Amino acid sequence: MYQYQYASQKDIERITSERQIRISELALLHEAERQETDINAVYAQMRASYDVMKTNIMAGIESKEPSIGGLIGQNASKMYEYAVSQNPLGGGLLSRAIAYALAVTEENARMKRITACPTAGACGVVPGCLFAACEQRRFDESIVISGLFNASAIGIVIAENATISGAEGGCQAEVGAASAMAASALTEMMGGSVSACLNAAAIALKNVLGLVCDPVAGLVEVPCSKRNAMGAANAVAAADMALCGITSVIPLDEVVKAMKDVGRALPYELKETAKGGVAASTTAKEIRRKIAKLDISGN
Repeated sequence: MYQYQYASQKDIERITSERQIRISELALLHEAERQETDINAVYAQMRASYDVMKTNIMAGIESKEPSIGGLIGQNASKMYEYAVSQNPLGGGLLSRAIAYALAVTEENARMKRITACPTAGACGVVPGCLFAACEQRRFDESIVISGLFNASAIGIVIAENATISGAEGGCQAEVGAASAMAASALTEMMGGSVSACLNAAAIALKNVLGLVCDPVAGLVEVPCSKRNAMGAANAVAAADMALCGITSVIPLDEVVKAMKDVGRALPYELKETAKGGVAASTTAKEIRRKIAKLDISGN
């Protein structure tokens, strides 16, 4: 029996209380225990993921190369330029988080190497939020890596008790899960308690219950990339609410169960089939036809 094994909010609360540790430390200790290795080896693995995320952000905000489907590819650079040269409504942290989330998703759509966090379709939310917070708050990179461990713990709870698959649960299971992970991580990075982290995750996930998965032409580009930006904004809002003492009212474990139930209730057209939502719009159908013609001709 593992000492640090967890699969629910209640497990996290119990173990962190007994051991007087943070969620990030619990995640690190459990992974070392699970892999039967030391914490330094596990930390090095997370550091490698951190490096990939950072590379994606830096490349993504500079690149104007179109995505494979040609539907996105310049939004990250536009948003970053706006964030650093204008006076964005959401302020520096939020505008950068959006730019970075877009950057990572665009790199994914260019078929670059990314870190699925928790999935490829939701890969921009966590790095977007954490790296923006690092810059704006001048955190050491070790704080960001701790945030990634915290996020991983929330991801495990959601994956163990519901799903992180868009095909199974809709986009609430992908971007929703990523947003909950980022919200909890941001809260810990800002000095929030275990309780505050769990409230942030619950608030973030609760905010997007029912979010459908409707990729235009079956590509992880539209509306997926902009939904990552939305997920980042949701995470920041949820973290701020938790940090000021607002609670979710509905515990994370129950929100996760609700998300699972909502996912089951969604029709298959709204779960990654590209047959419903905006993927079934007139414009989306025309885009699909154009892409199909390009594929057939080999151009």
